[in-house]
Amino acid sequence: MDNKLEFAQRLREAMIAAGLEPRPSVLLNLFNTHYWGRSVTFQAVTRWLRGEAIPAQDKLVVLAQILNIEPEVLRYGTAIRDSVQRSRMRWTEGVGYLEREAFDAFLQLPPPQRKVAREVILALAKAHQLDQQAAQGDSAVARAERQPQ
Repeated sequence: MDNKLEFAQRLREAMIAAGLEPRPSVLLNLFNTHYWGRSVTFQAVTRWLRGEAIPAQDKLVVLAQILNIEPEVLRYGTAIRDSVQRSRMRWTEGVGYLEREAFDAFLQLPPPQRKVAREVILALAKAHQLDQQAAQGDSAVARAERQPQ
């Protein structure tokens, strides 16, 4: 589906969840009373609700505040929030004292040494990924050989 259409659907759903009728006139009046910039037109709000346009970031933030929804969820949906939460959990749960100590030491290095360290780490990660793929391929071959024909 088109990003603009998905945004329009989320906007309408947020309006309904906030107890508002998803009509341009309702959103226009509410938005213009909360937005401190130049007021938006009826046509602009209509385009948002029809999936023809996505508002600029400053307007999106105001819309989110009015509708009591996170701006990133209004703009991109809940998948982005879930992705950010998974990433944060990885950093809080998967990183122990030794890793944090290594990160701190890395951050204290001058930029040229950081670049070398980063390249070494990425090379090790790539080699590990290739080893895992080879091991998976070997186990698939072994399973195929064990199957009767």
